[in-house]
Amino acid sequence: MAWSASHIVHYLHLAPDRAQTQDLLDSGATCIAYETVTDAQGRLPLLAPMSEVAGRLAIQAGASALERSRGGRGVLLGGVAGVEPGRVLIIGGGVVGFNAAQMAVGLGADVTVLDQSLDVLRTLERHFGNRVKTLYSTTETIELQALAADLLIGAVLLPGAAAPKLVSADLVRRMKEGSAIVDVAIDQGGCIATSRPTTHADPTYIVDGVVHYCVANMPGAVARTSTLALNHATLPFVLALADQGVGPALRADEHLRQGLNICRGRITNASVALAHGLRSESPEQVLAELD
Repeated sequence: MAWSASHIVHYLHLAPDRAQTQDLLDSGATCIAYETVTDAQGRLPLLAPMSEVAGRLAIQAGASALERSRGGRGVLLGGVAGVEPGRVLIIGGGVVGFNAAQMAVGLGADVTVLDQSLDVLRTLERHFGNRVKTLYSTTETIELQALAADLLIGAVLLPGAAAPKLVSADLVRRMKEGSAIVDVAIDQGGCIATSRPTTHADPTYIVDGVVHYCVANMPGAVARTSTLALNHATLPFVLALADQGVGPALRADEHLRQGLNICRGRITNASVALAHGLRSESPEQVLAELD
């Protein structure tokens, strides 16, 4: 079995997109997804730069969405003397959540971060001290905190998989009138039941009085910063692919190999296959059959 002449190395986000997945399977292309490439610590080094950008942008976008002219409550996140600051709830304390918290703290907001990893919560506590409240994420905690929030940031990530719906439509309906949601997880299907992808040209819409910002490519708003950050992260992998060839580079680097999602009509990422009810094969098995 020979290598396909068609190779795609980019962000793919296949789990929430059956049509794109099927098109790539039918194309016979070899597809390496930036968002599932790993490093020695199990992190996602090619996703991290864009997660940093998106996390920081989430607070900017959310602050704007809270303005009255955009349908928001008219709340200034940092407040002023004699007026309490806005309440920011961040669901997910990973790279997106950490960077969102950093921006929100910098503005002087009242910040709460939810996560189910105690290690993540401890890291946040060590870094921010009492400037950020950390809470273990449960259905009850999400509900209580969402009802009190002025701005909710959806920052949930399951690598390669569709994002879980952690905020129901009923909960959105009961949130404060004019509050705002920024669903950073929208490129993986979104973690808010009422989320749907939007564009930079038309970034927001309102459901039950709550402003939603759900741009699927948030870093595109700051293309220069995003391009430079992404190039710094991807260059070593791109050079390996160019210098060694796709097959040898994938065989030599187990972390790059984790990025292989589709190869010659076969799914090689278990999370993508599970999302669509399809069969997956290990990257090692598929690579062993290629020249």
